[in-house]
Amino acid sequence: MSKPDYARLVKSASLTAIIVAVILIAIKTVAWLMTGSASLLASLIDSFVDAAASAVNFFALRWATKPADDDHRFGHGKAEALAALLQGGFIAGSALLLAMHGIDRLLHPTIVQHLALGMGSMAIATLVTIGLVIYQSWVIKQTDSTAIRADRLHYQSDVMMNLAILCSLALTWYGWHAADGIFALAIAAYMMFSVVSIIRHALDNLMDKELSDDERQHVINIVNNHPQTFGLHQLRTRKSAGTRFIQLHLELDDDLTLAESHAISDDIEAQIQALFDTVDVIIHQDPRSVVARNANAQEIRR
Repeated sequence: MSKPDYARLVKSASLTAIIVAVILIAIKTVAWLMTGSASLLASLIDSFVDAAASAVNFFALRWATKPADDDHRFGHGKAEALAALLQGGFIAGSALLLAMHGIDRLLHPTIVQHLALGMGSMAIATLVTIGLVIYQSWVIKQTDSTAIRADRLHYQSDVMMNLAILCSLALTWYGWHAADGIFALAIAAYMMFSVVSIIRHALDNLMDKELSDDERQHVINIVNNHPQTFGLHQLRTRKSAGTRFIQLHLELDDDLTLAESHAISDDIEAQIQALFDTVDVIIHQDPRSVVARNANAQEIRR
């Protein structure tokens, strides 16, 4: 996928998330004001957090998809991971507030009003959110965007939350008023659990975690299957905003001319570029005899 296509898809997904979040806030605000349900308030708080996080995503992705410039020669892709970390903070804060409200509701239970309205509102909200998650999943499949992945996790949590609230309202209908506070606490716990996944994924991106073993092995196979190479060493990989960065040292015959070595590197680079959608490849050519004298080469032989 080209960088312009990547930018178009992730910006579209982030804008759609903002629109959906605003719609959900409107639905849930009316339902909460009518019912007074702690679980509905939990969902409303989460939707405000979703809207804020999606807005952060929207502006962060506009920055992350900017072309490289003189001050940022590798591009601005890590803005995605920074946005994901900020989203994690939003979720953790809202989960703590929700837990406090759930405890208060357990200590001071109240009767939920207009249960049918509340259940109908949550059913509509659930269907809208599922539609957004399906769209985000498709965008992630096309782009593997860190920011959209983090945003989707919010709305996946929202789907689970909405289903839990429907159960809570149904139990309240039959007189179990403690269910409202209990489900609010359960939802808060689930939100905190989701933070761990978001932060871990963002930190992997910021700390330049290597590509997966399968992706690295594909690169190694390309080199080892070339008839004029002896192997490779110092293979380094990372990923940022949909672009994979791959660097390696290529082991070649001592007697090759510079032009011949360059042609072999170009051939391998073209094969690697064909393997991935968007990739930046740097190849250094090493004479085989020099590699043999270097004990720290960390060879990867065929």
